[in-house]
Amino acid sequence: MNRIHTNRHRTFGTVLALGLGLVALAGAGAFAEDQIGGAPGDWLSRYSSARSVGMGGAFVAVADEPLGSIWNPACLAQMFRNTLHFETARLFEETSINSMSFATPERRVLPGFGLTVVSFGSGEFQRTNELNDPLGTFREGETAYILSASKSVTRSVAIGANFKIIRQSIDEFQASGAGGDIGILANVLPSVVIGASLLNVGGPSLTLRETTEDYPVEFRGGFSVRFLSGRALFSTEIDHRAGYETRIHAGSEFWAHPIMGLRVGYYDSYVSGGVSFALTPDMRFDYGMSDQVLGLTHRVGISYRFGGFFASSQASPPVFSPLGTQSVTKFNLTARTKADAATWNLSIVDKSNQEVRRFSGKGSPPAHIMWDGKDESGLSLADGAYRYQLVVVDAEGRLTQGRERTVEIMTSGPQGDVPVVVSEQY
Repeated sequence: MNRIHTNRHRTFGTVLALGLGLVALAGAGAFAEDQIGGAPGDWLSRYSSARSVGMGGAFVAVADEPLGSIWNPACLAQMFRNTLHFETARLFEETSINSMSFATPERRVLPGFGLTVVSFGSGEFQRTNELNDPLGTFREGETAYILSASKSVTRSVAIGANFKIIRQSIDEFQASGAGGDIGILANVLPSVVIGASLLNVGGPSLTLRETTEDYPVEFRGGFSVRFLSGRALFSTEIDHRAGYETRIHAGSEFWAHPIMGLRVGYYDSYVSGGVSFALTPDMRFDYGMSDQVLGLTHRVGISYRFGGFFASSQASPPVFSPLGTQSVTKFNLTARTKADAATWNLSIVDKSNQEVRRFSGKGSPPAHIMWDGKDESGLSLADGAYRYQLVVVDAEGRLTQGRERTVEIMTSGPQGDVPVVVSEQY
């Protein structure tokens, strides 16, 4: 336990230093955790997905999936595939929160659109009369319906907006209210994104019997930095609600393997973490956990991507021998970009991350390319596994990156026999 507390303090010091400039812009210091309990709309303001909770909630400049519209509606501009996403979380005392979200990326003329439904349900509460006699039980429930749209206004700036309806029920009493959110994303550098959003603009305002609750206006701002060729990500964020506290978030994500991503984050006073598994190139499983005062909470989610914009490359066969009957491998290439394709390249790297061969050209990539296992100078490469990836740049400067895959050169004996390998095709 002492080691955990020590790590928390060290992490807080790092996050405080990184977020100091943003906190100054917010014009308010961080308040204690117990000063915000019971704020109207707290259930939605503090909502975290399995991926975002693993990053400590620092998601306003990262959000590139349907649920990201809760943080920043401009996030849909970062999406390239149609995506369907489901989440569920079991909290404390039989409380649960579930969500469903679907979004499509922007087209050349049309903006990106998304629809998100988040539902919060409590456990049972005891109902009593004036004499404190038990009269059964009741539940509380709240649901948010969020319609999102976003569009790139320049090559590096995108804007977005949400229209949301909130419905609340306590026992036999019900209330509804509507409001909006606005957001912006800016790619200030190829690997740096700044994001900001203003939530609860003009509502919602809900009245149960004679009590009215107004969701406070909330500002979120932050930045994210990608490195290690896009495999790693660091993000930080501040949230400030009018009349309440300023919260600091920070987190990181690292794809240690093309099918596995790891996350760690810090959120005000607790640490969090998570993991993702790419079950297939189109389906991903997310898990996130956070360590809070009342104990651990767990979230799981699953997403499915289809259609949209993509780049794909597949070596056939995936294992070949320049000395055998399978002396070359064929890379099958396909791509669909938001704007017309300007350039493309297929890079092949060795285990030391050194590029050994590059195929490139203008416009859309060809249907296939043959590779004989030689480097740029025409020399035969050593046996082993090599990674390859197709990247296409469209006319507006956007990168569409394919999944990184592996091809292997294997020779055995004087004739270069190659074992038969069955590879799942995507």
